[in-house]
Amino acid sequence: MWGKKSASATINAVTSLPKRSIAAKRLGSMGAFWTLLPVSFWMLCFVAVPLLMVVLVSFFERGTYGGIVYRLTLENYTRMIDLMYLKVLLVSLRVAFFTTLICLILGYPFAYFISNTSKKYQPILLMLIMIPFWTNSLIRTYALIVLFRLEGVINSVLMALGIISAPLEMLYNDYAILLGMVYALFPFMVLPLYTSIEKLDKSLLEAASDLGARPWKSFMRVTLPLTLPGVFAGSILVFIPALGYFFIPDLMGGSKILLISNLIKNQFLTARDWPYGSAVSIILIIITFVLIDVYVKLIGDKNKMEVF
Repeated sequence: MWGKKSASATINAVTSLPKRSIAAKRLGSMGAFWTLLPVSFWMLCFVAVPLLMVVLVSFFERGTYGGIVYRLTLENYTRMIDLMYLKVLLVSLRVAFFTTLICLILGYPFAYFISNTSKKYQPILLMLIMIPFWTNSLIRTYALIVLFRLEGVINSVLMALGIISAPLEMLYNDYAILLGMVYALFPFMVLPLYTSIEKLDKSLLEAASDLGARPWKSFMRVTLPLTLPGVFAGSILVFIPALGYFFIPDLMGGSKILLISNLIKNQFLTARDWPYGSAVSIILIIITFVLIDVYVKLIGDKNKMEVF
Protein backbone atom coordinates (compact mmCIF):
# COMPACT_ATOMS: atom_id res chain seq x y z
CA MET A 1 0.00 0.00 0.00
CA TRP A 2 2.81 2.34 0.90
CA GLY A 3 4.59 1.52 -2.35
CA LYS A 4 1.46 2.40 -4.38
CA LYS A 5 1.15 5.78 -2.61
CA SER A 6 4.79 6.65 -3.12
CA ALA A 7 4.62 5.62 -6.78
CA SER A 8 1.51 7.75 -7.39
CA ALA A 9 3.12 10.70 -5.62
CA THR A 10 6.19 10.33 -7.80
CA ILE A 11 4.07 10.19 -10.96
CA ASN A 12 2.12 13.30 -9.91
CA ALA A 13 5.37 15.17 -9.18
CA VAL A 14 6.85 14.21 -12.55
CA THR A 15 3.70 15.17 -14.48
CA SER A 16 3.51 18.52 -12.66
CA LEU A 17 7.05 19.51 -13.70
CA PRO A 18 6.12 20.64 -17.24
CA LYS A 19 3.22 22.69 -15.86
CA ARG A 20 5.53 24.38 -13.34
CA SER A 21 8.17 25.07 -15.99
CA ILE A 22 5.54 26.58 -18.30
CA ALA A 23 4.25 28.78 -15.48
CA ALA A 24 7.80 29.85 -14.62
CA LYS A 25 8.46 30.73 -18.26
CA ARG A 26 5.27 32.78 -18.39
CA LEU A 27 6.21 34.64 -15.22
CA GLY A 28 9.70 35.23 -16.60
CA SER A 29 8.37 36.55 -19.90
CA MET A 30 5.90 38.83 -18.10
CA GLY A 31 8.72 40.11 -15.89
CA ALA A 32 10.85 40.85 -18.93
CA PHE A 33 7.86 42.59 -20.57
CA TRP A 34 7.23 44.89 -17.61
CA THR A 35 10.96 45.56 -17.25
CA LEU A 36 11.40 46.58 -20.90
CA LEU A 37 8.09 48.46 -21.16
CA PRO A 38 9.33 51.84 -19.79
CA VAL A 39 12.45 51.77 -21.98
CA SER A 40 10.44 50.71 -25.03
CA PHE A 41 7.88 53.45 -24.39
CA TRP A 42 10.65 56.03 -24.03
CA MET A 43 12.39 54.92 -27.25
CA LEU A 44 9.11 54.89 -29.14
CA CYS A 45 7.97 58.34 -28.02
CA PHE A 46 11.27 60.21 -28.03
CA VAL A 47 13.31 58.40 -30.71
CA ALA A 48 11.15 56.49 -33.18
CA VAL A 49 8.28 58.98 -33.50
CA PRO A 50 10.50 62.12 -33.86
CA LEU A 51 12.70 60.29 -36.38
CA LEU A 52 9.63 59.25 -38.36
CA MET A 53 8.43 62.86 -38.34
CA VAL A 54 11.79 64.06 -39.67
CA VAL A 55 11.65 61.46 -42.45
CA LEU A 56 8.13 62.53 -43.44
CA VAL A 57 8.90 66.25 -43.35
CA SER A 58 11.95 65.71 -45.60
CA PHE A 59 9.58 64.74 -48.46
CA PHE A 60 7.40 67.88 -48.18
CA GLU A 61 7.85 71.38 -49.60
CA ARG A 62 8.75 74.60 -47.84
CA GLY A 63 6.10 77.29 -47.70
CA THR A 64 6.60 80.75 -49.14
CA TYR A 65 7.15 82.30 -45.71
CA GLY A 66 8.46 79.20 -44.02
CA GLY A 67 6.45 76.36 -42.63
CA ILE A 68 5.58 73.12 -44.40
CA VAL A 69 3.46 72.54 -47.50
CA TYR A 70 2.21 68.97 -47.54
CA ARG A 71 3.08 68.17 -51.16
CA LEU A 72 5.42 65.26 -51.83
CA THR A 73 8.72 66.11 -53.52
CA LEU A 74 12.28 64.81 -53.85
CA GLU A 75 13.78 68.26 -54.38
CA ASN A 76 15.11 68.41 -50.82
CA TYR A 77 17.38 65.43 -51.54
CA THR A 78 18.37 66.42 -55.07
CA ARG A 79 19.56 69.80 -53.74
CA MET A 80 22.45 68.02 -52.05
CA ILE A 81 23.88 67.30 -55.51
CA ASP A 82 24.65 71.01 -55.83
CA LEU A 83 28.41 71.66 -55.70
CA MET A 84 28.04 74.15 -52.85
CA TYR A 85 26.37 71.62 -50.58
CA LEU A 86 28.73 68.83 -51.65
CA LYS A 87 31.61 71.09 -50.67
CA VAL A 88 30.03 71.61 -47.25
CA LEU A 89 29.73 67.83 -46.83
CA LEU A 90 33.34 67.23 -47.90
CA VAL A 91 34.64 69.93 -45.55
CA SER A 92 32.62 68.37 -42.71
CA LEU A 93 34.04 64.92 -43.44
CA ARG A 94 37.55 66.39 -43.58
CA VAL A 95 37.18 68.11 -40.21
CA ALA A 96 35.71 64.95 -38.64
CA PHE A 97 38.53 62.83 -40.12
CA PHE A 98 41.34 65.03 -38.82
CA THR A 99 39.62 65.33 -35.45
CA THR A 100 39.47 61.54 -35.22
CA LEU A 101 43.09 61.19 -36.36
CA ILE A 102 44.42 63.69 -33.82
CA CYS A 103 42.39 62.12 -31.02
CA LEU A 104 43.76 58.70 -31.98
CA ILE A 105 47.37 59.89 -32.16
CA LEU A 106 47.11 61.60 -28.76
CA GLY A 107 44.74 59.14 -27.14
CA TYR A 108 46.46 55.83 -27.87
CA PRO A 109 49.70 56.62 -25.98
CA PHE A 110 47.68 58.08 -23.12
CA ALA A 111 45.43 55.00 -22.91
CA TYR A 112 48.49 52.74 -23.17
CA PHE A 113 50.16 54.63 -20.35
CA ILE A 114 47.07 54.32 -18.12
CA SER A 115 46.69 50.59 -18.77
CA ASN A 116 50.35 49.97 -17.85
CA THR A 117 50.26 52.13 -14.74
CA SER A 118 49.90 50.63 -11.31
CA LYS A 119 46.37 49.59 -10.38
CA LYS A 120 46.58 52.09 -7.54
CA TYR A 121 46.80 55.09 -9.87
CA GLN A 122 44.58 53.92 -12.73
CA PRO A 123 41.31 55.13 -11.12
CA ILE A 124 42.86 58.57 -10.58
CA LEU A 125 43.96 58.85 -14.21
CA LEU A 126 40.58 57.62 -15.45
CA MET A 127 38.91 60.17 -13.20
CA LEU A 128 40.93 62.90 -14.90
CA ILE A 129 39.46 61.70 -18.19
CA MET A 130 35.92 61.59 -16.81
CA ILE A 131 35.96 65.00 -15.11
CA PRO A 132 35.28 66.95 -18.36
CA PHE A 133 32.01 65.00 -18.71
CA TRP A 134 30.81 66.67 -15.51
CA THR A 135 30.79 70.07 -17.24
CA ASN A 136 28.67 71.03 -20.22
CA SER A 137 30.69 71.02 -23.45
CA LEU A 138 29.37 74.47 -24.35
CA ILE A 139 30.79 75.91 -21.11
CA ARG A 140 34.13 74.23 -21.80
CA THR A 141 34.17 75.75 -25.29
CA TYR A 142 33.66 79.21 -23.80
CA ALA A 143 36.56 78.47 -21.46
CA LEU A 144 38.76 77.81 -24.50
CA ILE A 145 37.67 81.12 -25.98
CA VAL A 146 38.72 82.90 -22.79
CA LEU A 147 42.14 81.26 -23.09
CA PHE A 148 42.80 81.81 -26.81
CA ARG A 149 41.13 85.12 -27.71
CA LEU A 150 43.23 88.22 -28.49
CA GLU A 151 42.89 89.57 -24.95
CA GLY A 152 42.86 86.07 -23.47
CA VAL A 153 45.00 84.45 -20.82
CA ILE A 154 47.58 82.93 -23.17
CA ASN A 155 48.23 86.13 -25.14
CA SER A 156 48.40 88.17 -21.95
CA VAL A 157 50.95 85.84 -20.38
CA LEU A 158 53.10 85.65 -23.54
CA MET A 159 53.12 89.43 -23.92
CA ALA A 160 53.91 89.93 -20.23
CA LEU A 161 56.92 87.59 -20.57
CA GLY A 162 58.07 89.46 -23.67
CA ILE A 163 57.84 86.37 -25.89
CA ILE A 164 55.52 88.10 -28.38
CA SER A 165 54.99 91.78 -29.17
CA ALA A 166 51.46 91.50 -30.57
CA PRO A 167 48.57 89.16 -29.74
CA LEU A 168 48.37 85.94 -31.72
CA GLU A 169 45.18 85.22 -33.66
CA MET A 170 44.38 81.74 -32.36
CA LEU A 171 40.62 81.81 -32.89
CA TYR A 172 38.21 81.89 -35.83
CA ASN A 173 40.14 79.59 -38.16
CA ASP A 174 40.35 75.88 -39.08
CA TYR A 175 42.90 75.12 -36.37
CA ALA A 176 40.68 76.59 -33.66
CA ILE A 177 37.80 74.36 -34.79
CA LEU A 178 40.05 71.29 -34.71
CA LEU A 179 41.29 72.27 -31.27
CA GLY A 180 37.75 72.62 -29.96
CA MET A 181 36.66 69.33 -31.50
CA VAL A 182 39.65 67.43 -30.11
CA TYR A 183 39.18 68.97 -26.68
CA ALA A 184 35.49 68.03 -26.58
CA LEU A 185 35.81 64.51 -28.02
CA PHE A 186 39.16 63.33 -26.63
CA PRO A 187 37.61 61.27 -23.77
CA PHE A 188 35.46 59.37 -26.27
CA MET A 189 38.66 58.05 -27.84
CA VAL A 190 40.63 57.30 -24.69
CA LEU A 191 38.04 55.21 -22.84
CA PRO A 192 37.47 52.55 -25.58
CA LEU A 193 41.21 52.38 -26.19
CA TYR A 194 41.90 51.89 -22.49
CA THR A 195 39.31 49.11 -22.28
CA SER A 196 40.80 47.32 -25.29
CA ILE A 197 44.42 47.68 -24.13
CA GLU A 198 43.53 46.61 -20.57
CA LYS A 199 42.12 43.32 -21.91
CA LEU A 200 45.33 42.57 -23.81
CA ASP A 201 47.05 39.38 -22.69
CA LYS A 202 50.49 40.52 -21.49
CA SER A 203 51.90 37.00 -21.91
CA LEU A 204 51.75 37.51 -25.68
CA LEU A 205 54.10 40.47 -25.37
CA GLU A 206 56.45 38.40 -23.22
CA ALA A 207 56.39 35.62 -25.82
CA ALA A 208 57.20 38.11 -28.59
CA SER A 209 60.10 39.46 -26.53
CA ASP A 210 61.40 35.94 -25.89
CA LEU A 211 61.31 35.28 -29.63
CA GLY A 212 63.54 38.28 -30.26
CA ALA A 213 61.00 40.92 -31.27
CA ARG A 214 61.98 44.48 -30.45
CA PRO A 215 59.47 46.68 -28.58
CA TRP A 216 58.41 48.58 -31.72
CA LYS A 217 57.93 45.40 -33.73
CA SER A 218 56.12 43.77 -30.82
CA PHE A 219 53.78 46.75 -30.71
CA MET A 220 53.08 46.68 -34.46
CA ARG A 221 52.65 42.89 -34.70
CA VAL A 222 50.94 42.10 -31.39
CA THR A 223 49.59 45.09 -29.46
CA LEU A 224 48.12 47.15 -32.28
CA PRO A 225 46.31 44.30 -34.11
CA LEU A 226 44.77 43.00 -30.88
CA THR A 227 43.57 46.47 -29.84
CA LEU A 228 42.01 47.36 -33.20
CA PRO A 229 38.46 46.91 -31.80
CA GLY A 230 39.18 49.75 -29.39
CA VAL A 231 40.66 51.85 -32.19
CA PHE A 232 37.57 51.32 -34.37
CA ALA A 233 35.15 51.95 -31.49
CA GLY A 234 36.92 55.14 -30.42
CA SER A 235 37.09 56.37 -34.02
CA ILE A 236 33.35 55.87 -34.48
CA LEU A 237 32.58 57.59 -31.17
CA VAL A 238 34.66 60.61 -32.23
CA PHE A 239 33.88 60.79 -35.95
CA ILE A 240 30.08 60.74 -35.66
CA PRO A 241 29.76 63.52 -33.02
CA ALA A 242 32.34 65.58 -34.94
CA LEU A 243 29.88 65.64 -37.84
CA GLY A 244 27.06 66.79 -35.58
CA TYR A 245 28.67 69.44 -33.33
CA PHE A 246 27.52 72.82 -34.63
CA PHE A 247 28.35 75.10 -31.68
CA ILE A 248 32.12 74.56 -31.86
CA PRO A 249 32.44 75.82 -35.49
CA ASP A 250 30.16 78.73 -34.56
CA LEU A 251 32.10 79.74 -31.45
CA MET A 252 35.68 78.70 -32.24
CA GLY A 253 35.44 79.34 -35.98
CA GLY A 254 33.40 82.51 -35.82
CA SER A 255 30.84 81.04 -38.26
CA LYS A 256 33.39 81.50 -41.05
CA ILE A 257 33.38 77.79 -41.91
CA LEU A 258 30.09 76.11 -42.77
CA LEU A 259 29.85 72.46 -41.78
CA ILE A 260 26.94 70.13 -42.35
CA SER A 261 25.89 70.47 -38.72
CA ASN A 262 25.74 74.26 -39.08
CA LEU A 263 23.83 73.84 -42.35
CA ILE A 264 21.16 71.78 -40.57
CA LYS A 265 20.95 74.26 -37.70
CA ASN A 266 20.63 77.22 -40.09
CA GLN A 267 17.87 75.54 -42.09
CA PHE A 268 15.77 74.99 -38.97
CA LEU A 269 16.44 78.24 -37.09
CA THR A 270 17.39 80.86 -39.70
CA ALA A 271 16.10 79.91 -43.15
CA ARG A 272 13.03 78.19 -41.69
CA ASP A 273 13.35 75.51 -44.36
CA TRP A 274 12.39 72.53 -42.24
CA PRO A 275 11.96 70.08 -45.16
CA TYR A 276 15.48 70.68 -46.45
CA GLY A 277 16.94 70.61 -42.94
CA SER A 278 15.19 67.30 -42.36
CA ALA A 279 16.57 65.89 -45.62
CA VAL A 280 20.13 66.86 -44.69
CA SER A 281 19.58 65.31 -41.25
CA ILE A 282 18.48 62.05 -42.86
CA ILE A 283 21.58 62.05 -45.07
CA LEU A 284 23.73 62.53 -41.96
CA ILE A 285 21.92 59.65 -40.25
CA ILE A 286 22.54 57.44 -43.30
CA ILE A 287 26.26 58.29 -43.17
CA THR A 288 26.24 57.34 -39.48
CA PHE A 289 24.58 53.98 -40.18
CA VAL A 290 27.07 53.27 -42.98
CA LEU A 291 30.00 53.94 -40.64
CA ILE A 292 28.50 51.71 -37.95
CA ASP A 293 27.95 48.95 -40.52
CA VAL A 294 31.57 49.24 -41.66
CA TYR A 295 32.70 49.05 -38.03
CA VAL A 296 30.62 45.92 -37.37
CA LYS A 297 31.94 44.22 -40.51
CA LEU A 298 35.54 45.07 -39.72
CA ILE A 299 35.24 43.77 -36.17
CA GLY A 300 33.48 40.63 -37.45
CA ASP A 301 36.19 39.95 -40.02
CA LYS A 302 38.88 40.50 -37.41
CA ASN A 303 37.24 38.03 -35.02
CA LYS A 304 37.05 35.44 -37.81
CA MET A 305 40.73 35.92 -38.54
CA GLU A 306 41.56 35.47 -34.85
CA VAL A 307 39.56 32.22 -34.77
CA PHE A 308 41.49 30.80 -37.70
